[in-house]
Amino acid sequence: MEASPALPQPSGRLRADLLAIHRAALRAADPERILERDLGGDAASGWTFRGRPLLPPPRTRGEPVFLFGAGKAAAALARGVRRALAGEAVGGRIIVKHGHRLEVPGVVVEEAGHPVPDTHSVEATRRLLADLRASGASGRVLVVLTGGASALLVAPAPGITLEDKSRVSSLLLACGADIHEINTVRKHLSAVKGGGLIPLLPPGRAAALVISDVIGDQLTSIGSGPATGDPTTFAEALAVLEKFGLAGKVPEAVLGRFRDGVAGAVAETPDAPGETVPHHIVASNFHSLRAAGEEASRLGYRTEVFGRDLAGGVHETARRFAGRLAVLGGEPAPAALLAGGELTLEVTGDGRGGRSQEFALVAARQLEGVSGAALLAAGTDGTDGPTDAAGAFADGASWNRARQRGLDPEAALRNNDSWSLFRATGDLLVTGPTGTNVMDLMVGLTTGDPDPARGRRQADEQPVVKPNAEAQGGRDRLERRLQPAQRPAGPQSTGSK
Repeated sequence: MEASPALPQPSGRLRADLLAIHRAALRAADPERILERDLGGDAASGWTFRGRPLLPPPRTRGEPVFLFGAGKAAAALARGVRRALAGEAVGGRIIVKHGHRLEVPGVVVEEAGHPVPDTHSVEATRRLLADLRASGASGRVLVVLTGGASALLVAPAPGITLEDKSRVSSLLLACGADIHEINTVRKHLSAVKGGGLIPLLPPGRAAALVISDVIGDQLTSIGSGPATGDPTTFAEALAVLEKFGLAGKVPEAVLGRFRDGVAGAVAETPDAPGETVPHHIVASNFHSLRAAGEEASRLGYRTEVFGRDLAGGVHETARRFAGRLAVLGGEPAPAALLAGGELTLEVTGDGRGGRSQEFALVAARQLEGVSGAALLAAGTDGTDGPTDAAGAFADGASWNRARQRGLDPEAALRNNDSWSLFRATGDLLVTGPTGTNVMDLMVGLTTGDPDPARGRRQADEQPVVKPNAEAQGGRDRLERRLQPAQRPAGPQSTGSK
């Protein structure tokens, strides 16, 4: 994990500490480490996860455990399961994003397109479903799901083509819809999402292990909920298209299917209770954010949580985050400002970048001229938008460094071209696939100001930025949850939104 090396890096200690905090957050969401610790039991008596029943013992000697699923981190999750299930015969098939493949003994790992599905997605899903139909009844099944499964596990509904689905995915990703809205539409164009796997799973002998990449850890939205009931409707899917002005842009087959569904001519996705297939959340943004706070404290920073489960627009949130960081920079003690969530970004330009890189660029404008403060915004999966970067660093000199390289930061922002700018200034974070995916993390650090009067003057020069109610609620919730006695060892999942 390293920063791009185009220029000497500013704020040396702050940048080193930002990297250390980010690494600690990733370790806390590493499925192989978690499963080694939390998956218990044995082949004779059955398996548990964090003390809760996971899989029953085999009915016959040698009865296998099959792993089926998809997601950017599904290979790491499956490999952790395979190592933990000592003494079991393990098989199955999973689908990961191109470039995220890992060897999992006994399990076929295929690669496919993300974030827009491709022909590999369709063909790999066809083989996965065929294997599940052929073998699911002869053993126990673990469904492994992580973020990215919606684009990787693809079986178009009758009358819908891959091209239709790809067109809709591209439109939704560019318009600023959040993941719940995107997946509401996806589920109503699919034969496998929204509970489509449930009829293929052996009753009482199947469970799901999930890495959450969605706000609120809603099981119906993680990978579009292929093994849990779907409370959303065709009317809600159509409303998403209308909200973002897409009803006239999507293929006619899509619009026709949604209208037929609203009229009752097409069956809704099954609204089965989630406990039909027990789901266990292996890791979430909560785990990473807690670990980030612990590492920041260890490094000597006073920790403040800006927000957990942050939603909303990238630009507004970045301005608020940077404004609060500037205020903390005017205080004597070094401080760490932490946030996690999944923001939305409406793409209007044709540049390269992602929401974390754009967050950093907007925050850098807010921090311009502020000394002793720096931040890192990055995706925990190692990918931010259609780029090779996980995110970017920013500080009060970022825009000036860009201008010194002959770049126009305002133009980059208008064109959604944050990647090109940060690549030129040496401020990208490039990690490669991380083996996990628990949304995005934003970490800001300050060195502290030994002259409080100077710090107050610097902070007073920043615009007054008030957090919205959602961000304040996120801060209050996590600040309470950071007290170990008030939080169980693992998050408790429910079967519906």
